[in-house]
Amino acid sequence: MDFQDKVIVVTGAASGIGLALAARFVQEGATVIASDRQAEIGAARAAELGARFVAADISREEGVQALIEDVLAREGHIDLFCSNAGIAVGEGPETPDRVWQLIHNVNVMSHVWAARHLLPHMLERGGGHLLNTASAAGLLTELHSAPYAVTKHAALAFAEWLAITYGDRGIRVACLCPEGVWTPMIQNAPILQQTAISTDELVEKTLAVLRADGFLITTHPTTLKGFALKAADYDGWIGRMRQLRVRAMALLGGGQDRA
Repeated sequence: MDFQDKVIVVTGAASGIGLALAARFVQEGATVIASDRQAEIGAARAAELGARFVAADISREEGVQALIEDVLAREGHIDLFCSNAGIAVGEGPETPDRVWQLIHNVNVMSHVWAARHLLPHMLERGGGHLLNTASAAGLLTELHSAPYAVTKHAALAFAEWLAITYGDRGIRVACLCPEGVWTPMIQNAPILQQTAISTDELVEKTLAVLRADGFLITTHPTTLKGFALKAADYDGWIGRMRQLRVRAMALLGGGQDRA
């Protein structure tokens, strides 16, 4: 995929990965529509980049639909939709249902709603590109939050299904599965900070895979090594994750009972 003169939408673009992606796409010569639920901050950041801003709450289908309809009405089409917004909340099974539902809506259903409202348009045009941000937690796990681990597994599974189902119809799907990246998301995860990369490094890796029309985007060599171990020796991998969790909780100053 080439980005020059393409219409690209990025959600979660007020900070972190979304902001870095939006900035780079502008530099590449794309028409960028940045979106976030934080309207004031998002609009200011988009103006600095030279992107158009649309406020949207992607935890609701109406928010995703309104964003897509706004872009189609103004720009006429969408070449690449980066469903990037995500949250990390909750701990173990005691996490209240309302929190489980919120993270499910943001981390999973926002991808579903984007595909639901974009695919008819893209199929009619004969092509389009979807970039869904999941996490290395989708391939492996997350040591602190069960809701995060579960929803990122689901996000990856949905991206896989889209790629399999629509790949022969001109729809390209990529799934971004980063480990630690220097964003507000890892401010309370010191074990991720030990190997965190910059958002600029992530963007370089992401654009390289998008240019090649590839599917899986990882940021650390440990991700696929861990995934291979998980497939080859699941019990052994579980044991290693238990040990890693002890280290992670020690860095937080917590005990092993925290989820």
